[in-house]
Parts: sequence; C-alpha cells; structure tokens
Amino acid sequence: MRITQGCFSFLPDLDEVQISKQVEYCLENEWAIGIEYTYDPHPRNTYWEMWGNPMFDLRDPKGVMMELDDCRKAHGDAYIRINAFSDERGVESVKMSFIVNRPADEPKIHMQRTDFESRSQKYAWDVRA
Repeated sequence: MRITQGCFSFLPDLDEVQISKQVEYCLENEWAIGIEYTYDPHPRNTYWEMWGNPMFDLRDPKGVMMELDDCRKAHGDAYIRINAFSDERGVESVKMSFIVNRPADEPKIHMQRTDFESRSQKYAWDVRA
C-alpha cells in the first residue's frame, strides 16, 4: 500500500528537479521550509521527527536540497517530507506538505471495517511486512 499523505501523494514520486521547483515556489511565497522524517507513517502519527530547525530565513532552494540530502544520508530508509509554513495569520501554519523520500519496501497496512448497531462502524488495522 502506497502511503498517500500531503500534496502530490497520488502522483509518481517527484524527482530532484521537481522537488527543487516546489521548494523554489514555496520560497517565492515567503514560506519557511521544514524537513521531517518518520519510520511510522500511520496517518494518525502526526508527530514526525524534525531534521534540524525550520529554515525561516533561507531564500535559496539549494540550501533546502542540501539539508534534504543530509537527511536522506542519515535516514534513507524513512519517509521524509518537506513542509512549507506561512506566518500570514500570526502563527506558523502549514501551507504545503509533500513526501520526498520513501523506504524501498513500504509497510502494508490492512484495515478492517466492521458495521454494527445504528449504522455505526468500527475500524481495526494492523501493519504487515
């Protein structure tokens, strides 16, 4: 099962040029960039590890790409995503988020839905290798 979180998740993986173009777009909009990674991509896991600090004052996409390369070297078998933050409302809110690295073998998540009284539903899932 392919993990589909964030922008572009239903498209084929972005290549380096496409990632750089998206980063450039974010920086042109004056959004800060953050890089995060996780080995547990479950949709309810919203706490990914940050790679360094968010890059609030960076204006060159090459700097982001260098940080991404360093993150890939350290966590090449993890999910890595780029987040773009805007402060237009006085708080840092995510404007764009997309996965830029996936492990070679993605975990298989099996979800089982059970219908029960009053049209309610329960879900159970397990991760399979």
